Amino acid sequence: MAMQKGHGEATGAPIDLRSDTVTRPTPAMRRAMAEAEVGDDVFREDPTVRRLEELAAGCSARRPPSSCPAARWGTRWR
Repeated sequence: MAMQKGHGEATGAPIDLRSDTVTRPTPAMRRAMAEAEVGDDVFREDPTVRRLEELAAGCSARRPPSSCPAARWGTRWR
């Protein structure tokens, strides 16, 4: 487990970074999921994925990917 940090120093309190198979979303998280914009990322319809691709492309000075059949393949296209 990762250690929680506060003001630049480790507090010693562990943060549970395990997946959603062992944690439960809060009511606010459930509401955010229900209200989120959605779409199929394969057909470039998911606005969140598109914004993330544009952000990543801007950080790396590369254009956003046009299509990628698997995430691992995407790391090969540079």
